Amino acid sequence: MITPLFDLTGKVAVVTGASRGIGQAIAEALSGAGAKVVISSRRQENLAPVVESIRAAGREITAVVAHSGDRSALQSLAQAALDAYGRIDILVNNTATNPHFGPMLDAEDSLWQKTIEVNIMGNVWLTQAVVPAMRVVGGGKIINIASVNGLRPGHWQGIYSMTKAAVISLTETLAMELAGDNIQVNAVAPGLVRTKFARVLWENEALLKAVTDRTPANRIGEPEDISGIVLYLASGASNFATGQVFVVDGGLSVPML
Repeated sequence: MITPLFDLTGKVAVVTGASRGIGQAIAEALSGAGAKVVISSRRQENLAPVVESIRAAGREITAVVAHSGDRSALQSLAQAALDAYGRIDILVNNTATNPHFGPMLDAEDSLWQKTIEVNIMGNVWLTQAVVPAMRVVGGGKIINIASVNGLRPGHWQGIYSMTKAAVISLTETLAMELAGDNIQVNAVAPGLVRTKFARVLWENEALLKAVTDRTPANRIGEPEDISGIVLYLASGASNFATGQVFVVDGGLSVPML
C-alpha cells in the first residue's frame, strides 16, 4: 500500500530523458506511486523497453519522441500529455547533455550553444508549456535535475557545470514566481551516478577512486538513489518545500578536514 502522503493516484507526470538511467528510475518510481507518466527521449526505440516494463506492471504510460533542445518539440510533448490524460500535475526536467569534456575556453561555439539549449532553455521551454495546465488543476510540482557540479564546478566540465548552476538559479526564481499558483519548484543535485551519461567518469578507475575516496558512503550513486527524493518532491509530502536544492551525493559535498 502507498502511504497517502506519497500517493500520486490520479496525477499525470511528464519526465524527460526517461529512456534510461535516472530518468527511467524516476518514471518507474512515479508510476509505482500511482501516477500516469508521459516519458520522452530523442528516439522511439529507446523508449520502448520502459513502456513495456511499466505497462507490464499494470500502469499507464505514454511515450513521446521529443528533443529537449527544440522548443516546438517540447510544446508538442506537453500537448501530447494533455491529449492522452487531460491534465499535467508533475514535470521532471531531467534531460541534459555534456558534449565537451575539457577546458571550457577551448570549446567550439556550437558546443556551448547545444549545452545551453538543452540544459537551460529546454527546462524553460517545457516549463512554459506545462504551467498553464498546472494552473487549470490548481497547482503542480516542477522538479529540475541539476547536479552537484552546479554548486561546485567539475573538472573539465565547465560548460556543463555553468548550465547546472543556471538550472539552480532558474529553480529558485520560478519558485518565487509560481508560489501564488500553488506550484512548487525544486531541484535535485545528484553526485556521480552510474549512468551511460556519466560513463566517461566512472569507467576511469583513477577518477572513480578519487570520488569514492572522498565520499562518506564509499560508493557512487545508482539511478534508483535519485528517484526517492524526486517522488517526495512530486508528492503532497513536499507541499511546503519550494525553491530548494536537494543534494544526493552520498555525502561527497560534506565539508571535511
